[in-house]
Amino acid sequence: MTGSILTAEQRADYERDGYVISRKLFDDEEIAILRAAIEGDEALRSRIYNRNDASGKNTRMAIWNHPGNSVYGLAARSHRVVDTMEDLLGGEVYHYHSKLTAKEPHEGGAWEWHQDYGYWYHNGNVYPYMASLMVALDRSTRENGCLQVVKGSHHCGRIEHGILSGEQVGADPVRVEQILKRLPVEYAEMEPGDGLFFHCNVLHRSDQNRSEHRRWTVIHCYNAARNDPYIEHHHPFYTPLEKVDDAAIKRAGVKFADSVVEFNEKSSNPPELKKRIA
Repeated sequence: MTGSILTAEQRADYERDGYVISRKLFDDEEIAILRAAIEGDEALRSRIYNRNDASGKNTRMAIWNHPGNSVYGLAARSHRVVDTMEDLLGGEVYHYHSKLTAKEPHEGGAWEWHQDYGYWYHNGNVYPYMASLMVALDRSTRENGCLQVVKGSHHCGRIEHGILSGEQVGADPVRVEQILKRLPVEYAEMEPGDGLFFHCNVLHRSDQNRSEHRRWTVIHCYNAARNDPYIEHHHPFYTPLEKVDDAAIKRAGVKFADSVVEFNEKSSNPPELKKRIA
């Protein structure tokens, strides 16, 4: 079966709020396979780096531009994901990048309020025809630093970003303060296998992991084919995406990446974002 997995009501929720959660996007068997592959892939693990928050606590991350043939690459190319993204973005999409975000127990760092398009705008993407899917590999709760999203904030347009604290780039805090007076914040708590589809202009952040439970997620990001960047950057130009059927994950089993060269050494911010803002 192909086509968007979202109901008409969920589609309307996305347009209004800028995000929607798809419960059990991946079933228990699939998420066990994906978790085992990401935990056991030595090529991925060799490229993990830390991104510190203002207090020095860190989120462990790995990033890759092309989905490849690993089982988690197959998940990013599955019809249930790509067809839904094409529905949300109004046409053909390609894989912009994926990343692991791992918050370890008592160690995981916080993230400042930001929009993904706050970064991607500077990569030469003219339109905000971009969106992401966060897949929960573990339970994601308030206690272990789940994502927080500002309902309807994608309607505010792009906000200026700069270095706020630690190693992180965030949205202009004066503008964010005013937005938070007008729009509600939701804690996007998820069970393993749940997926959060969210617009590139949605403001989001997360707290430190102060619990005894880790919080690992994988995020797949997509750009509309008609929004090909005009700047060469560390994320790719339009690259045709070969979809796979939804049974591909179970058929492949625990399948790792082909090579360490599939992974970026570290994500970098565009020069325009390296300035500090008050």
